[in-house]
Amino acid sequence: MIRALIVEDETAAAVNLRAILRETAPDVEIVATLESVTESVDYLRAHPQPDLLFMDIHLADGDSFRIFDAVEIVAPVIFTTAYDRYALDAFKVSGIDYLLKPLNGADVRRAIDKFRRLTGSERHDYGARVQAMASGREETFLVHVRDRIIPLHRDKIAYCYTSNEKVTACDFDGESYPLDRTLETLQSLLPQSDFFRANRQFIISRRAVRDIVVWFGSRLALSLQVPTPERIIISKARVPEFKAWLRSVRPAE
Repeated sequence: MIRALIVEDETAAAVNLRAILRETAPDVEIVATLESVTESVDYLRAHPQPDLLFMDIHLADGDSFRIFDAVEIVAPVIFTTAYDRYALDAFKVSGIDYLLKPLNGADVRRAIDKFRRLTGSERHDYGARVQAMASGREETFLVHVRDRIIPLHRDKIAYCYTSNEKVTACDFDGESYPLDRTLETLQSLLPQSDFFRANRQFIISRRAVRDIVVWFGSRLALSLQVPTPERIIISKARVPEFKAWLRSVRPAE
């Protein structure tokens, strides 16, 4: 028996998946159906992990990848989404399986068969790859823009900015993208060799720094290669750390 967990905030989609599994994979036992990031984190902290997860990407209370920030998931994950295949190219590099909505029996059967072919160690490795990608240790962030998911490579990010509890990334072309992460989370995910937490509002890329001006009170004012919504100021206390970071040699890839 395969113990599976469904994370899906659309009732009709969850009911459809259950029906398809009953018909195509009767040996799959659904242990629970969860509708939000919060509910999923609480459940996974309180219960043994299932053998397999079906997980919608975009939930009502945020990106489902937030679940991985709070809980270490070792089981393989099959993502479900309404977005097209172009938007899901980022998943392919990590070997993650996915189902496009509306779900159908053939696709579900294919995904389950792929899971069955995995050995015990492969299932663990598969889950680890999902955890690594979802936690941002991969090089690409998935940005939701209206009806699309856009892969945003970290090397394209000039800076990240927070205002009114919303976080935005700006690339070197001056394009802005909303990120479903806090600045604190991004600080832990972006490599310190390339990115610096300038202040409460900004994380900046090393390549984006154009020039530096000595500001009032021995602070520094930064200008970047692209416009910013406000002046970036480095406090006097953080000036030595910033200068050391800027002088440091970027590690070889």
